[in-house]
Amino acid sequence: MSAVIDLEAEYNNRARVPENPALIAGWARDARAYREVCPSMLVLRYGTGARHTVDFFPADGRGPIVVFIHGGYWQALDPSFFSHLAAGLNAHGISVAMPSYDLCPNVSVGDIIEQMRSATRELAKFERPLVMSGHSAGGHLAACMLATEWRALDAALPQDLITAVYSISGLFDLGPLVPTSVNIPLHLNDLSAREVSPLFWPMPSHGSLDAVVGGEESSEYFRQSQTLVDCWGTQIPARYETIPGTNHFTVIAGLADPQSPMTLRLKQLAQR
Repeated sequence: MSAVIDLEAEYNNRARVPENPALIAGWARDARAYREVCPSMLVLRYGTGARHTVDFFPADGRGPIVVFIHGGYWQALDPSFFSHLAAGLNAHGISVAMPSYDLCPNVSVGDIIEQMRSATRELAKFERPLVMSGHSAGGHLAACMLATEWRALDAALPQDLITAVYSISGLFDLGPLVPTSVNIPLHLNDLSAREVSPLFWPMPSHGSLDAVVGGEESSEYFRQSQTLVDCWGTQIPARYETIPGTNHFTVIAGLADPQSPMTLRLKQLAQR
């Protein structure tokens, strides 16, 4: 008889990491400092709403753009907390785009997926390959972009618009969130959770997937990423990795370091 999993304990990351307020305050401080030394940052629009924007950190050249989608369980934060994470790739001459989106409960998770598709279509106007990355909810949204049939939305778009996904601590089956406190603003039920879970969508036929998780995260986060890698890996190159010594909030720190394994892997994906 299998043990009952405490889903609240597995998915409530703020409870698992009680020092999270100080970590998030550190993000905001470091992000503000990076914006102050990055005068070339642009704010692009992809819609009419106040949050329908993309913070764009350009670098020299016309190479691929790495997109970073922020987390916050689809209900918190915005790109202004994460600007410093563009530093690692910018140092290698790689441009970084950070889209914003409306938050639950004002919109649904499905609405946010559509907003990220709109932001991606706006970035497609640069006519440069896109590598999609994201953290937590952003990791989910990045996977959704790879699994999107772009030509069904716009025949002028290449089907391989997204060349790779690098998902950090992502969730791909939202069903386990339904009975948890995380779901209070999301208003998901078993059916709607499945509809917005890329694990159950048609698998992508192009691109690649990296699914990485902090080594100190819950077993459900390990399971979620390993499951998607096992599934999609039957169709596309896919790899699973843990980042030792990191929790759900510290796992993204490497993106600010030009020489971190995380940044160097994204550089490799962007230069393929």
